[in-house]
Amino acid sequence: MRRLLRLLFIALTVLRYGVDEMALNSMRQPWIRLLSRVVTVGRRLDAPRGVRLRLALERLGPIFVKFGQVLSTRRDLLPPDVADELASLQDRVPPFPAGLAVPMVERAFGRPLDAVFDSFERTPVASASIAQVHFAVLKDGREVAVKVLRPGMLRVIDEDLDLLRSLAGWVERLWADGKRLKPREVVAEFDKYLHDELDLVREAANAAQLRRNMDGLNLVLVPEMIWDLCTEQVIVMERMKGVPISQVQRLREAGVDIKKLARDGVTIFFTQVFRDGFFHADMHPGNIQVSLDPASFGRYIALDFGIIGTLTEYDKDYLAQNFIAFFRRNYKRVAELHIESGWVPPGTRVDELEAAIRACCEPHFDRPLKDISLGQVLLRLFQTSRRFNVEIQPQLVLLQKTLLNIEGLGRQLDPDLDLWSTAQPFLERWMNDQIGWRGLWERLKNEAPRYAKLLPELPRLVHQSLSAQPSLERRELELLIAEQRRTNRLLLVIAIGGGAFLLGLVTSPWLQFLALR
Repeated sequence: MRRLLRLLFIALTVLRYGVDEMALNSMRQPWIRLLSRVVTVGRRLDAPRGVRLRLALERLGPIFVKFGQVLSTRRDLLPPDVADELASLQDRVPPFPAGLAVPMVERAFGRPLDAVFDSFERTPVASASIAQVHFAVLKDGREVAVKVLRPGMLRVIDEDLDLLRSLAGWVERLWADGKRLKPREVVAEFDKYLHDELDLVREAANAAQLRRNMDGLNLVLVPEMIWDLCTEQVIVMERMKGVPISQVQRLREAGVDIKKLARDGVTIFFTQVFRDGFFHADMHPGNIQVSLDPASFGRYIALDFGIIGTLTEYDKDYLAQNFIAFFRRNYKRVAELHIESGWVPPGTRVDELEAAIRACCEPHFDRPLKDISLGQVLLRLFQTSRRFNVEIQPQLVLLQKTLLNIEGLGRQLDPDLDLWSTAQPFLERWMNDQIGWRGLWERLKNEAPRYAKLLPELPRLVHQSLSAQPSLERRELELLIAEQRRTNRLLLVIAIGGGAFLLGLVTSPWLQFLALR
């Protein structure tokens, strides 16, 4: 019954704000346009379409707001008026009253507000779908930002996710591509990340990890967490001062190199994905600022770490090989990788898949972003994947979403940015590090403790294994014991020699010199 009521609420919201009329008007067929006029009879839809869509998404709740945030970065897919209005969802969702926020902060810390802060701004500086942020000053004079979770979020999200799970089940049963697209697994991934976002301590931990990872890159700033003041519903962090990255003209007037900023964004993304396997997965413009402070001028400032993506070593290696093969236009290797990974059925013909991938990608190389419609690329790839029964990988959904965010952000900063040529040198360096001397050095260091423990135990383990053999005739047993003794002596020599070799290799100045090259 609750699910039915939610569906009814969605339908009424769509009708109230005329979202159905917008969808029908986007169709080319004359009879559908005529239908749009019929369904609007008796309704007053005076507000601009972008405003109506934004209000509808806000009323439907956080999951729909998230959807609007992703759409707002794709100006190539949306009319300008709609994209401009949806951009306000990134950090200007209507806030909840300070009368609710202040008691939540006091309950979280178990103390009155005045006992924690020297001052606390009751008007939030930013409000998003999950939480809102207030500026404050601690008793020791440090300027901080206080993030407070929206009340009642868990119930709302659980209800919408329950509805999405039901819809995913229907899609899987009724649509021909349903099983291949794995809608239930995708919803499960979305469920996981949304619930992670509701635990602000997890967000604080994500920020701390990302701050360590980015230390030394000198391209991005991450706020420091005040761990004594971090709870599940309220967290306190260092206040960051910057200009929203969407205010391109203001940044240009301040002297920021916009083209370099666009290239740096690509470098940051690929560093997080391929070097660390730990990436900010909610990089819409509302979460990204640029520092104008002289000490960090032109650097990115990352905010909001509720959604973080992770990749295994296998995922990173597979993706890097795919990207490099794409950049080199080695479409045969791309096809082979899809078959080797099990993404397509094993009986798929390599030459046919290679030709299909070439037809999708070749027209878009060596062209700036302003000349590429990624929407058309994705549509063509989707048609190709359906033809070859390519299985959607749920663990990569966040990466795909983030890549769209990065592409949309790059389009706003520098339409002439060549995404391919910017990313290719980074990925090639990364692959060389993985398979070259530096990669060997890192693996040896990681495995050295295991070798040190295993080598002295190896003769005893072999002896125990041989001793477990079934009883034999006396002569055969004597021969076996003699052979075993010789084997043990040989293994001991090998173990001692191998240990000495590994120790010398790990401490070799020549190897260290090569690893640092």
